[in-house]
Amino acid sequence: MKIVILDGHALNPGDLSYDVFKEFGEVTYYERTSPELTLERIIDADIVFLNKVNLTRDILSQCKNLKYIGVFATGYNVVDVSAARDLGIVVTNIPSYSTMAVAQSVFALLMEFYNAVSLHSKSVMDGEWISSKDFCYWKVPLTELYQKKIGLVGFGSIGQRVARIASSFGMQVSVYTRNSQKISDYNKTARDDEKVTEVTLDELLKNSDIISLHCPLTNENQKMINIESLSKIKSGAILVNTARGGLVDESAVRKALEEKKLAGYACDVISEEPMKKDSPLLGAPNCIITPHIAWAAKETRIKLLNIAVENLRGFLNGKIVNQVN
Repeated sequence: MKIVILDGHALNPGDLSYDVFKEFGEVTYYERTSPELTLERIIDADIVFLNKVNLTRDILSQCKNLKYIGVFATGYNVVDVSAARDLGIVVTNIPSYSTMAVAQSVFALLMEFYNAVSLHSKSVMDGEWISSKDFCYWKVPLTELYQKKIGLVGFGSIGQRVARIASSFGMQVSVYTRNSQKISDYNKTARDDEKVTEVTLDELLKNSDIISLHCPLTNENQKMINIESLSKIKSGAILVNTARGGLVDESAVRKALEEKKLAGYACDVISEEPMKKDSPLLGAPNCIITPHIAWAAKETRIKLLNIAVENLRGFLNGKIVNQVN
């Protein structure tokens, strides 16, 4: 059985091992695969693993041996799942593996705004504390999270984890979601100080000190944060996006930052990755960007790899799990 890993570097830059797949067959590994090389690399493969390589109907229809595609991610839009279904190819993903890591990243981004750790550490290393006339100083206003209002757009596993962490800081949590049952189920098991309030999107935008996005990208919510929605937000709010770059109109966000309608934008995702030179966010004021690393803690990647192995094992044993088509 021939197994091909098309773009394995992001998951495993060298600190993990793909030898775990060798029990299932011959493994061919590529760090990255360009579009023009995709077909020739999987033309005779039985099993393919990928992260961000696109598999179109045209490509899939030419891979006569292909039986299984494992996506090294939760999102699987890179695969034409309708075509795969028509061709009898099983597609699986990795759900809920990054919940803890992404929730942690939300607060790491927030702390950069509210505690300005990097800014003050740099000032100390530059000698400013040595020359200070006082035992302490701060270069920007510092802010407590306590009693701040955080609004969550979307309430899946990551949103729920963010809500629990926010509650531990003493924050007030409101949620906008199309699935009210998730809020009901969450509140049934939450302590009184962890319960969240369901609100409309307009209410969330108007009242939140912090807005954090935790929903999947769909045709309906693409660029949901735009000139119109930004006009409704509480002046001085901070926007956090660890979900999908396409949820945000980045030109509108830059304008809101420049006009100080938004106090800050922190994101781990942008609409086109890697970033292009003409990205509206490049050099934007009060903007913190990390290069899609919220999921990348080693513990998280180990979990992902282990689930990928079990997905394949389940498929081969006739007990398919995490199928998306």
